[in-house]
Amino acid sequence: MSDEILSFEEAMEKYDPVLGFEVHVELNTATKMFDAAPNGFGNTPNTNITPVSLGLPGVLPVVNGKAVESSIKLGLALGCEIAPVSHFARKNYFYPDTPKNFQTSQFDEPIAANGSIDIELEDGTVFTIDIERAHMEEDAGKLTHMGGSSGRIQGAEFSLVDYNRAGVPLVEIVTRPIVGAGERAPELARAYVAAIREIVKNLGISDARMERGNVRCDANVSLMPKGTTEFGTRTETKNVNSLRSVERAVRYEIQRHAAVLESGQKIVQETRMWHEDTRETTAGRPKSDADDYRYFPEPDLVPVVTDEAWIERLRSELPEPPSERRKRLKTDWGFSDEEFRDVVNAGAMDAIEETVAAGAPASVARKWWMGEIARIAKDREVELTETGATPQIVVELNKLIEAKKINDKIARQVLGFVVDGEGEPAEIVEKRNLAVVSDDGALNTAIDEALAAMPDVADKIRAGKVQAAGAIVGQVMKATRGQADAARVRELILEKLGVEG
Repeated sequence: MSDEILSFEEAMEKYDPVLGFEVHVELNTATKMFDAAPNGFGNTPNTNITPVSLGLPGVLPVVNGKAVESSIKLGLALGCEIAPVSHFARKNYFYPDTPKNFQTSQFDEPIAANGSIDIELEDGTVFTIDIERAHMEEDAGKLTHMGGSSGRIQGAEFSLVDYNRAGVPLVEIVTRPIVGAGERAPELARAYVAAIREIVKNLGISDARMERGNVRCDANVSLMPKGTTEFGTRTETKNVNSLRSVERAVRYEIQRHAAVLESGQKIVQETRMWHEDTRETTAGRPKSDADDYRYFPEPDLVPVVTDEAWIERLRSELPEPPSERRKRLKTDWGFSDEEFRDVVNAGAMDAIEETVAAGAPASVARKWWMGEIARIAKDREVELTETGATPQIVVELNKLIEAKKINDKIARQVLGFVVDGEGEPAEIVEKRNLAVVSDDGALNTAIDEALAAMPDVADKIRAGKVQAAGAIVGQVMKATRGQADAARVRELILEKLGVEG
C-alpha cells in the first residue's frame, strides 16, 4: 500500500528540509581492499574471491596501497584535511552478503575530514556543502532475489548471494547536515551526486557508472516546521543509483514526511528503499546509530600513516579540477554562458568533449547531444549516455553530412536506426537506400513536375522573387522523401528559370 504524501508545494509552505548524503564510491583498483582477489564487474558469480573475501577462519587482510592513495586524492579534491594517522575498525552487523558478519571500515579516525564543495545549480545559484568525512571501507556482496515477480525480497522464494563484490574498495563521503535549500532540495541532491561522480571520474579513481553501482547515494531527509531550528527525525533512502532517482527520492521523502507530520504522527527513524518503477520509497529496517554497530579497532590491520611528502606528491598528481575544466572548455568551444550551462545541466559535457576529440566541431557535437540525442534520451527516460549514441557515431554522421551523402533530416533518421541496434551509420544508409539524391537527371524531373504543378510560384521567381523558390524546393524534397540535396535543387530551379541566385 502506498504512503500518503502531501503536495511538494504544500510541504514547502510548512516545512524546511534538512538533507544529508552518504555517497559510496567504488574504487577501480585491480584488486580488492584487503586481499588479492580481482576487482571486476560482470564476472561469473563467486569467482572473484579468496578465503579473505569470504572471511574464512585464520585469514589475514592486507591494505591495498593503491586504494589508500586513491582515497587521499579524493580527500584532497574535496578540500579535506588528510589524517596523519587513521585506523580501520570493525562495524558489526549481520547481513547475508557480508560473509565476515562485520564490515571493515573506519570509524572515529577516517583518512580525510573537514572539507567542502561548491555546487552550482541550473540557474547559477551556488550552494557550499560541508564534507564531514571521507573514509575507506569495503563493499558488501550482492543478493539476487529469485521467484518473485518484482525482483525484490518481498515475495521471493529464495535469494542467491554473489560474493564477487564483497571486499571491493569503497570510499564513503559523508556530508554535514545541509539546511537552507528549501524547494531547491531535490535539485541540490541531484547536483551534489553529479558533482561527486564528476570528481571521481576526473580523478580516474572510479569508473563512476551509477548503473553498475560504482557510485551510490544514501539520501538522508528530515523536516523542520517553518520558524524552528531543531532537526526532525531523519530517514535514509539507501543505495540510490541514478541522478534522476536521487532527485525523485528526496522529493518523495519530503512529501511523505510532511504528510506524516500533518497527520499528527511521528517519523520513524529507518532506512528506506527507492523503487523507480513506482517512484516511491518503502520501509527497510530501523536505522541504527553508531553505537549499535559496536565499532572496535580492527586488530589485524596496522594504522595508515601519512606524511607531508607523500600527500604533496599525490596532490601534484591531481588533474585539472572540474570547475577549471568547465571554464576552459567553455572558452575553447566558444559557447555562451547559457549554452554551456545547458550542456552541463544536461550531463552532456563529457560526451561533447569526447566527440570534439574524435574529430567533430564543438558546435556540431553540441547540436547532436543537446538536440536529437537528448530527445531520444527523454523519450526513453534514460541518461544521455544510455541511449546507445556514442561520440564516434556523431562524428560518422557529421562526415556523411559533410560529404553530402545524407542531409540533416536523414541523419536524424539514421541515428534512430543506430540506437535501435541496426548497425553503423554508413551501412544503414546503404542498406535502407537513404543516400541523398544528387543526380541532376532525377532532380530535374522532380523540379519539372513541381514547376508544372505550381506555375504561379514559377512566375514569381521569374519576376525576381527568388525567395519563392523555397516552395518549389519543399515540393521536390517531399517528392524525394527528403533525400534531395536542397542546395543543388535550388541552383537547378534558378538555372531553369533563368534567374540569378
